[in-house]
Amino acid sequence: MTPEEVFLKLARGIGDRELAALPELYAERTDVRHPMNPYGDHPLLSRDALREHFGGTGARATEVIRFQPENIRIHQTADPEVIVAEFDYVGTVIATGEPFSASNVIVLRVRDGQIVESRDYIDHVAMTRARGLTEQLITALREPAGAPAAS
Repeated sequence: MTPEEVFLKLARGIGDRELAALPELYAERTDVRHPMNPYGDHPLLSRDALREHFGGTGARATEVIRFQPENIRIHQTADPEVIVAEFDYVGTVIATGEPFSASNVIVLRVRDGQIVESRDYIDHVAMTRARGLTEQLITALREPAGAPAAS
């Protein structure tokens, strides 16, 4: 698969809640980071770590919100393994029907059809608000630097 095909499968798989299948898009050894995560960047460095991530954080999110990727723009780079994808997750809060949108930029490196590196820049505040976790985020932000991260 090309980097574009892998990205589209990933973004649509998240939106379609096919979380169990997503770790297979990644190489056994990978490097996935969320540099703008207000809870701290906790690198996911293996397919098993991604399996835990999608089964934990991903599954909890899909219990309270529904969303699909929209406004997808994929940019080629000078490196054929790397793309930059801009998109929005657009959806609703299940309990209230309230709409929400969260902007995303992902820098993705795909080698031999698998993700070997990803930098995911997500509007965590919009996702936190949609999930009803604003107070938890505020509490986490008040913690001193280096304190254990919440998820």
